[in-house]
Amino acid sequence: MQPLSLLFIFIGYFALLVVISYFTGRKNSSKTFYTGDRKSPWFVVAFGMVGATLSGITFISVPGEVSNSSFYYLQFVLGNFVGYLIIASLLLPFYYRKNIVSIYTVLVEKMGQQGYLTTSGFFILSKVIGAAFRLYLAALVIHTAIAQPLGISFGLTVIICLILIWLYTAKSGIKTVVWSDVAQTLVLLTAVVMTIFTIKNQLGYDFSALQTNLVNNADINIFNFDFRSPNNFFKQFISGIFITIALNGFDQDIIQKNLTCKNGTKARKNMIVFSILFVVAVLVFLILGALLILYAQNNGIPIPENTDQFYPNIAFNHLGSTIAVLFMLGISAAAFSSADSATTALTTAFSIDFLQLDKKDERTQKRTRTLVHLGFNLILFVVIFLFYKLNNESVVVAIFKAAGYTYGPIFGVFMFSFFIKRIPKHRFILPICIASPIITYLITLISKKLFNGYEFGFELIIVNSLLTIILLTLFSEKSRKR
Repeated sequence: MQPLSLLFIFIGYFALLVVISYFTGRKNSSKTFYTGDRKSPWFVVAFGMVGATLSGITFISVPGEVSNSSFYYLQFVLGNFVGYLIIASLLLPFYYRKNIVSIYTVLVEKMGQQGYLTTSGFFILSKVIGAAFRLYLAALVIHTAIAQPLGISFGLTVIICLILIWLYTAKSGIKTVVWSDVAQTLVLLTAVVMTIFTIKNQLGYDFSALQTNLVNNADINIFNFDFRSPNNFFKQFISGIFITIALNGFDQDIIQKNLTCKNGTKARKNMIVFSILFVVAVLVFLILGALLILYAQNNGIPIPENTDQFYPNIAFNHLGSTIAVLFMLGISAAAFSSADSATTALTTAFSIDFLQLDKKDERTQKRTRTLVHLGFNLILFVVIFLFYKLNNESVVVAIFKAAGYTYGPIFGVFMFSFFIKRIPKHRFILPICIASPIITYLITLISKKLFNGYEFGFELIIVNSLLTIILLTLFSEKSRKR
């Protein structure tokens, strides 16, 4: 399809988001940006969170990864499901009782100002790198398909994307994000489902033949019980639980959406329904991956070494203009639903935790918050452009994975605060949170030799969190409270 046609469709999609922003941005106060006035319908939040949680990485990578690791990713997602249920039953009621805006404020009493700001700072670092990486992948696709043929540089492509995101989130923040996520989730899932139907029809399958091919395909496996494999069921399932609690239960981005519900009961409903929808959505992505392999085999299309290119290649070059358009909209929706909520959460965390903006007057809040919001968009641009200039995908992926290490200390600090009765020596909290990821990384370098060929996978976050808890315990003292 012609790049100019894709550009007009892309602009039309963002026009829809701006319209949503207009209707959600009327009669709002400064608190609306952070809390959505606690008026979001729980089912709207649940559906919208699917698109935001999947992200551009899932949209591109999960279908392609099926050619490498079959359906093993579903083991991890089943752990995610249990993690979401724990968040719904334990954490959300706790956050609602505290009546908070930034979730890191609950740490002040026990962990002190140092622990509170260290944890918020680690979240900000992780979220900036994570959001930049996700938007970087989407921007590469948009640049290749639309901008580059029109003579637009990659830098300008990213700037345009960030400006568009800022335009529809600047005024109402999380309130707009909640409703725009609904549209973006709908677009994302439509793209995947329509791709499945198109491939099914081109292969000449009815639904019965499709089911038979998937069930009888020897290359499609869900469970792996090889203890040494990174795809071992218990590693993935247990890690899925821990990572979900750490990356969602103690993540301002995800919890902020849940806290826009009217009360804790509705927030729990939202999380439970979302967790079911999330598992179903990931299963659909995995089925798409299996169909892409069948389609490639039937048409003599080689599977690229970098499997992230697999779905885009098929969508743009083999399935017709309708699927090309839907893919472009789908990757945009997946990336921007993550990026818009990330910039909103980053603005909230920095404004509340570091600037204590909620204690200022309305006019000061609005002016300063706008500058902070713009500032994080600028930081994202710098990080994304740095990724692009590195021109080394393995290095960029390594940076993204390194950012994931910082969630271990966040999880560890919260767990220590909740369950360990001792009081940490506050001046040691920041050094401990820096040391734990470094020690964890060093363990991965020698794990094969030390543990009889054992390779760490997603369970690294468990090791990282335990190290944080152990070190905090070593540098602590008995509580003086009776």
